Amino acid sequence: MERYIIDAHSHLWYRQETSWNGLEISPLPNGRSMFLGEEVQMLPPFMIDGHNTAEVFLSNMDYAQVSAAVVVQEFIDGLQNEYLMQVREQYPDRFFVFGMADYLRPGFFREAEDLLLNKGFKGMAIPGHRLITNTQRVMLNNDEMMRMFHLMEDCGALLSVTLSDGDMQVGELREVIQECPHLKIAIGHFGMPVAKGWEEQLLLCRNENVYLESGGITWLYNSEFYPFPSAIRVIRQAIDTVGAGKLMWGSDYPRTITAITYRMSYDFVVKSNELSDEEKRLFLGENARSFYGFDHLVELPYIKNMSE
Repeated sequence: MERYIIDAHSHLWYRQETSWNGLEISPLPNGRSMFLGEEVQMLPPFMIDGHNTAEVFLSNMDYAQVSAAVVVQEFIDGLQNEYLMQVREQYPDRFFVFGMADYLRPGFFREAEDLLLNKGFKGMAIPGHRLITNTQRVMLNNDEMMRMFHLMEDCGALLSVTLSDGDMQVGELREVIQECPHLKIAIGHFGMPVAKGWEEQLLLCRNENVYLESGGITWLYNSEFYPFPSAIRVIRQAIDTVGAGKLMWGSDYPRTITAITYRMSYDFVVKSNELSDEEKRLFLGENARSFYGFDHLVELPYIKNMSE
């Protein structure tokens, strides 16, 4: 059976140096970062220079037979619009890249407008869970956000959004969906299924143009480790609730591959007996191919490991 694999949630950055909620995020040697007051292993230790580049990701993608990837953005990585424009130009058939504006600063609409109309971005990413800080809360349905969403709907741009745990921001996004019914939306992190009330995020996918992607699901169930039986159970629940045609696989590369290999971030789905072949085909790539408009996917052969 033909199966293309597409990663619907990944991250790239040339240099991760920023702050969020008043705390520093900056690179350290050997893949580590100072992250919100704590030293963490942000990248695999072989990425020693702190650069999380498209070329290293492509090497992982080719090895794991992942034909294409969607690159979202997060405040904790800093704005990466300039770098992602280069990535898009160099590898147009391998990456769909999202733009991001500084939504924590009033007046961000002009920045978003420039990214969409002048810089060539076909979508905007909003890390919604980062819009709530110690000093402010930016509502997803405020006037400036709604102005941006109407522009996106008019020009056919996509929205990638992650929400706070549970249903805290569900009402806000529901209003966006009602106001802009033709806006195509991908909700990230599979709606955070480890949190109480995650089903409210899942149910948003009953709207025609709203999808759910699983970026970070192996991180959420990291304590179980491979083959992540609880992750399979929530994928099964989501399929039974909204249908296999509304769900997409995402890895949350590179942070998740500090614990597992890139192939393992989807291989547990391939090997599951609880999902049908057709459900796997839709989840692992076919839905993302249609949603993001990938027209020229590469076929990647399996390369035997030397240890085999």
